[in-house]
Amino acid sequence: MNCPGQSGSDREHAVVVVGAGHAGGTLVGLLRQSGHQGPIVLLGAEEHYPYHRPPLSKKFLGDAVRQLLRPEDFYEDIDVDVRLGVVVDSVDTAARKVVCSDGVVLSYESLVLATGSRPRKLPLPGAELPGVLTLRDLEDAYALRDCLGRADGGLVIVGGGYIGLEVAAEARSHGLPVTVLEREDRVLARVASAEFSALLSTFHRSRGTNIRTAVDVTGFVAGQDGRVGGIELSDGSTIACDAVLVGVGAIPNDELAIDTDIASDGGILVDAAGRTTADHVYAIGDVTRRPTGDGHARFESIPSAVEQARQVAASITGGGASDAEVPWFWSDQFDLKLKIAGRLAGETSAIVRGDPSTNKFAVFHVDRHNKVVAAETANAPAFFMAGKKFITTGAVVDPSLLADETVDLRSCAVADTKR
Repeated sequence: MNCPGQSGSDREHAVVVVGAGHAGGTLVGLLRQSGHQGPIVLLGAEEHYPYHRPPLSKKFLGDAVRQLLRPEDFYEDIDVDVRLGVVVDSVDTAARKVVCSDGVVLSYESLVLATGSRPRKLPLPGAELPGVLTLRDLEDAYALRDCLGRADGGLVIVGGGYIGLEVAAEARSHGLPVTVLEREDRVLARVASAEFSALLSTFHRSRGTNIRTAVDVTGFVAGQDGRVGGIELSDGSTIACDAVLVGVGAIPNDELAIDTDIASDGGILVDAAGRTTADHVYAIGDVTRRPTGDGHARFESIPSAVEQARQVAASITGGGASDAEVPWFWSDQFDLKLKIAGRLAGETSAIVRGDPSTNKFAVFHVDRHNKVVAAETANAPAFFMAGKKFITTGAVVDPSLLADETVDLRSCAVADTKR
């Protein structure tokens, strides 16, 4: 396929997508599906075609860690020019050109930034020791797998977020000793309710995961072989280990936008259609902060990335945009299939439905008007779907009915405020 050229006529209808992750890989297919006939160039910093990222933390010790979004020949079949191992150095929004690291200059009619995020690192002594790892891409997953192959002394995970707990579950499922260190007083402190956190902590501990909360890491120490051999804590103690995974959040790769004077505040600011503050420039995926009912927020989830890809494809092709979906994501830990919908914000009350001892339950969260704002579920797809519907319709529920599993979920709503 010919590249977008330098003249205005050559640029007509050309779309350049920067970032070949889940968001960018999904978008190019949707553009063709929506009838876009112009040139499409997909630029990826990695040497891999777009792939699924959830297996990186859930299946990194097995053979299924590399799962492509589409077969490699899919992109050629739909006439998408995929360029791997290419980084964009700069963008000229006035001339509508991008300058690539290989010296190629591409013109565009529409530019989409799908540059994702990168793991946050700890600026501590010993952080660069071999065996101190982060997890974001396929090469990271391979490195973690190789490292754990010789980790008889066990794995220590710094950070009790969803990624850390998923890695802990996979490692424990293969019999490896695992310790999770969390600075807050509970795991998932920033992303889950206290009730859900407590239930998951109990489940992990029953499977042999050593969870320690309210601890501060002060450094990493080398073993006799020069690799990491332990973690130092603020109380002066040291935990011996053969591998460390640092999972303390992610930083959006928004430098390209900032250098181009596109508004970014902890992520590229976009509207509901994925438009940035620069004309003809969109952004999707983990790098963005998208509108919510009370401002903007980052959603590091596949469903959010896919929804944004749909909205941008509609904007570029002139199609009708669909309504925004309720934010949701999933996590697999041992034999728990977790699905979470909505956002926990402000003062809420928790309503537990089901029996947590059976590993099938939901924690619904209602505001002071008894309107459902979030639902955290385990092995309960019906509870999850009901929760999403409650949130979508602004359902006001009877808490006593919602807590009673003998009552049909459809009978728990007493009003739908958005109808």
